Amino acid sequence: MIDPDGFRPNVGIVLMHEDGRVFWARRVHRDGWQFPQGGMNTDETPLEAMYRELREETGLLPEHVDVLGATPGWLRYRLPPRAVRRHDRLVCIGQKQVWFLLRFKGADDDLRLDLTDKPEFDGWRWVDFWYPMEHVVTFKRGVYARALDHLAPFARAVAGAQAVPPPAEGLLPPPRPSLRRFGRR
Repeated sequence: MIDPDGFRPNVGIVLMHEDGRVFWARRVHRDGWQFPQGGMNTDETPLEAMYRELREETGLLPEHVDVLGATPGWLRYRLPPRAVRRHDRLVCIGQKQVWFLLRFKGADDDLRLDLTDKPEFDGWRWVDFWYPMEHVVTFKRGVYARALDHLAPFARAVAGAQAVPPPAEGLLPPPRPSLRRFGRR
């Protein structure tokens, strides 16, 4: 499913340990690390897609997590030109995502990356809250920064300000200017 602007609806998952560290996973057969994420089916809400992706990519069930917060709308990123498949009937230029912050209530043994025929990840670890902003692939850095910035207050409410301090200077992108529509006030 791709919207008229060329963006594929998707959900992103920030799984947070009680101490403020977040789940960081390595893509199968690749060097890249990222948060769990995945596309939405046409009949799913973002919350339903999040729980499905959580199960598929981490093996976790709803009883292993609490939903702490979500972005209020879509956050978008564009794919690099080399990743855009122009021969497809509908060209996908990027993803639009709703991001969720989940508190992990389970044990590390509950995390299972091998429950599907084609696992997304082959390794994982807990990292500091802001670590992913500097270590995800470049084209996703802006959306990670916006998602983490929005979700940080929810994380601080659980883990405390010392576990989720403000990000280092220069890590967050500058605020985006608001768009004005001509002829409306």
